Amino acid sequence: MEALRMRIVILGLSMTSSWGNGHATIFRELVREMVRRGHDVLFLERDMPWFAAHRDLPLPPWGRTELYQDLADLSDRFTQDVRDADLVVVGSYVPQGVEVGRWVQATTRGIPAFYDLDTAVTLAKLARSDFEYLSPDLIPGYRLYLSVIGGPMLRRIERELGSPAARALYRGVDPELYLPRPSADSWDLGYLGTYGADRQPTLERLMLEAARVWRTGRFVVAGPQYPAVVRWTSNVERVQHLSPSQHPEFYGAQRFTLSITRADRVLAGYSPGARLFEAAACGVPIISDVWNGVESVFVPGEEILLARTAKDTLGYLRDLSEEDRRTLGAKARARVLAEHTSAHRALAVEQYAREASSGAAAAGTPVERLIV
Repeated sequence: MEALRMRIVILGLSMTSSWGNGHATIFRELVREMVRRGHDVLFLERDMPWFAAHRDLPLPPWGRTELYQDLADLSDRFTQDVRDADLVVVGSYVPQGVEVGRWVQATTRGIPAFYDLDTAVTLAKLARSDFEYLSPDLIPGYRLYLSVIGGPMLRRIERELGSPAARALYRGVDPELYLPRPSADSWDLGYLGTYGADRQPTLERLMLEAARVWRTGRFVVAGPQYPAVVRWTSNVERVQHLSPSQHPEFYGAQRFTLSITRADRVLAGYSPGARLFEAAACGVPIISDVWNGVESVFVPGEEILLARTAKDTLGYLRDLSEEDRRTLGAKARARVLAEHTSAHRALAVEQYAREASSGAAAAGTPVERLIV
């Protein structure tokens, strides 16, 4: 069965600005693919000053993107869109997300869904009664709980939090943008990521300690918000910010790239980060920290390299043959193209919507526009 054209409304953190967040790129790629597949998509973004000052895509070319000022403005201008949509998705970290979620669930006649791009953080917040953008009473009312963490966490969301259907929706990647762009190697190892206090010890252990040992090695860290107290050696170059369009060229200038998983995602497992798929699609060999479920995404030793110490990192950088290095990168790219593109994620959303609409048919939810 093929999905018919859906009317979709997404209320997300941002699509116009990738500054300091990974949400924008994820939404851009998902919306683009949904539009390509014939769906009518409206993306609603709260107009926040920090995004307004750093908009690298002020007018997204896919579907329709609108900014709103506050909850009153949202309700005044977009009630009809939300009411008539087949699928309404609220993302994590949406400002006043609890109020937005209540409004969506009370307004839409379609399927209300929550897209948690921060699942481990969200569950930790709920455990300490921090209801910044999601509260326990909302979860049963979201007929889909889409999560960037898969595996056993999904069953926990259903059993303990009352979600009718928790489903994995990992980050996809655009193979037309993220593709190999070989260049003269500028760095032996690079890392792309905004500063995170939980990730910094791993960056220190896997890269910065290696840089101190191998002083002739060339390293680079790209991303904002690193504090002045971080000690950078002279062989570690710093890049403050890269827009998504610059990522492939950045990856192409590295012999290897480093992938670091947030501490809470390491504990949760089954949580591939956004940069992991980007780098693999660009064909650059990946050195990753170790987390449960990585083997469900890439084959260790064949498609990805795992490191626990600086010694592990240096072993890969200095001892792996050029032929093996290139083969590993090519195999990772092949896996991404086969299973992890944005088109795959759009298909997953259609399938999840099909399941949700079918299961809710007895409650009177219209399904004829969703399913052939």
